[in-house]
Amino acid sequence: MGFFGSYCSKLSLKSQIKEQKVVVDELSNLKKNRKVYRQQPNSNIFFLVDRTETLSQCKNTLDELKKAHQEMENSEKTKIKK
Repeated sequence: MGFFGSYCSKLSLKSQIKEQKVVVDELSNLKKNRKVYRQQPNSNIFFLVDRTETLSQCKNTLDELKKAHQEMENSEKTKIKK
């Protein structure tokens, strides 16, 4: 992938983490009775979803993104040491 490819994917991962943090924060601050809709990929169609379940899924996604970012950081540190 090289330095540039690694750098771009790292920036993309950081922006995805920021975006996911905002989504988790917004869902966390919603009142219990608020409705949440999820957009179908590549479509203008929205479906009603369970807020609690969606929040849980978003937190899991955030954790996975953070883990991937940490693994990328660790692999870069290992390459530098060699």
